[in-house]
Amino acid sequence: MALLRKIGLFVFSIYGLLTFVMAMLLVFPFAMLAITAGKVQGGNLVYRCCRIWAQLWYYTIGVKHQEVYEHPHNINQQYIFVANHISYMDIPPIVLAIHQPIRALGKYEMVKVPVFGWIYRAAVILVDRKNAETRAKSVRALKAAIKNRISIIIFPEGTFNETKQPLKSFFDGAFRIAIETQTPIKPLLLVDTLHRMHYRSLFELTPGLNRVVYLEEVPVDGLTMKDLPALRQKVYDLMEAGLKRYISYPTP
Repeated sequence: MALLRKIGLFVFSIYGLLTFVMAMLLVFPFAMLAITAGKVQGGNLVYRCCRIWAQLWYYTIGVKHQEVYEHPHNINQQYIFVANHISYMDIPPIVLAIHQPIRALGKYEMVKVPVFGWIYRAAVILVDRKNAETRAKSVRALKAAIKNRISIIIFPEGTFNETKQPLKSFFDGAFRIAIETQTPIKPLLLVDTLHRMHYRSLFELTPGLNRVVYLEEVPVDGLTMKDLPALRQKVYDLMEAGLKRYISYPTP
């Protein structure tokens, strides 16, 4: 039975990867055309193309997107969104759930993926965490997006959380930018992506529900750099408690 399940997962995952590429190819010409509209407007249009891609792909693989609002959300307010990071499936729900101009901080390695990498390069602010110069450049680009009234999203854990705990420790970047630009933080929870595709393999794709949970806004008005550790911990605690409401974790 276990062998049959593995074969079924593999076959479905191959189908999912093929439809992933097909949906990407359908929106690719429009995304490339959107880029010609300029860095700001063009980037916004690329994200709209990505939303169409995600909707098409979800439809073909039987994944249902759902947004859960534990607190009201104002799409006219600019935010620094932060989310937990645990799966390659984290990107599509983010694209679908944020209904306002947005830029993401993304890993440079992803540009190597055929077709997807071309659109990825146009849609995200790239960072190579091993290179101090590119890290500094990405921070400047994130601040420039905020200056242009565009929200940003950062995974504060940096890489996949492969532990048995709700979250890994957070890097300071998102909270430093929030304080420096006086932009409120909006935490998001991705509570089903590990079940849709486990981080251990691209060949464990499954259909089903994929929820994004909106938590309460965390204001930063008047905060300074000395408040950064407390702000980081506050957001961490909110997200950890939220994940425990939706997911069962083993007792330490």
